Amino acid sequence: MLGTNKMSLWLLTGLSAVSTVFFNLYIVLMSVSNSKQKKRWSPSESIIVALSLANIAHQLVCYFWMSMDEVDTECHIAHTPYTVMLVLTFSLKFTIMWDSSFLTFYYSTKLVSAPDRCYAHVQAAIIKHATLAVFVVPLSGLGTCMPMLVVFHPANDTKVDQDCGVLMPDTKPGKIYEALYLVLADVLPGMLMIKCCVSISLHLAVHLRHMKASTNGAHVPKLGTQRRVIQMALSLVAVFLLFLVVDLYVNYQIVVHHENAITLTLFFTSVYTTVSAMVLIYGKKTLWKALIREFNNCTDAYPCLTCLKVPEQKGQSTSTPARIKN
Repeated sequence: MLGTNKMSLWLLTGLSAVSTVFFNLYIVLMSVSNSKQKKRWSPSESIIVALSLANIAHQLVCYFWMSMDEVDTECHIAHTPYTVMLVLTFSLKFTIMWDSSFLTFYYSTKLVSAPDRCYAHVQAAIIKHATLAVFVVPLSGLGTCMPMLVVFHPANDTKVDQDCGVLMPDTKPGKIYEALYLVLADVLPGMLMIKCCVSISLHLAVHLRHMKASTNGAHVPKLGTQRRVIQMALSLVAVFLLFLVVDLYVNYQIVVHHENAITLTLFFTSVYTTVSAMVLIYGKKTLWKALIREFNNCTDAYPCLTCLKVPEQKGQSTSTPARIKN
């Protein structure tokens, strides 16, 4: 049974919210600063900034709903504000999932050289209009979630506790829509990320085999600038798939068994936004080096924290067949 202590989840989500807002706001500010210095804005930065802004907005909206739900235990406040916040939360979740898959798709197209075929031209066209895509995704998410206000019904009588403004798919059209939403918001972006993950993994295997053959096994092949990008892309996919399994299970319990698990799915999404932001910071070398430098400066100011200082290691430059702009 998934009945959980809402107070505990509220406190845990609050801790996660601080990390989510900090890491994602750091990504946004550093990306804007770097773009001003370089006087250009790359497609990857557009996608990453859009993802970070969606993470921040989702965290603020869902935690505000959880706070109101925790304070107004008897649901004296009107039903509509709660419902609107939940619809916005699910809409932002849709945006986060597709922005994550779009980012993985972007890096897979840069890492893997596709043959001159029809889908290769389609990929190039999508990447060319990446900035437009990051505006279309949230609009699509909002349009996908608006039917919740029609096909779902208020349900404050869950088995363990009641949540204010919860909409449940009690009718057959509602359950069909719930399944359709999960396919659009979870399954399809997950399939895209798996496809990209397979492409990147195959590229990595072929690349390492060619490098090993070219050196006759004299030393271990190195990927240089590609290594961090590959690690980031594969880590994003791994974190996403883990979240996908948990999210689908929780939604199954909500729809089928009417468990009081809305706060649980919001908590897992909050954790996902925190972890994915940390992966993005590591993947962007400039962000990672700046974060380590600022952290070390803070530890230098307090002698008792010098044991926490992180060594700043400069990566050795290695020649690679292709350099990936990250």
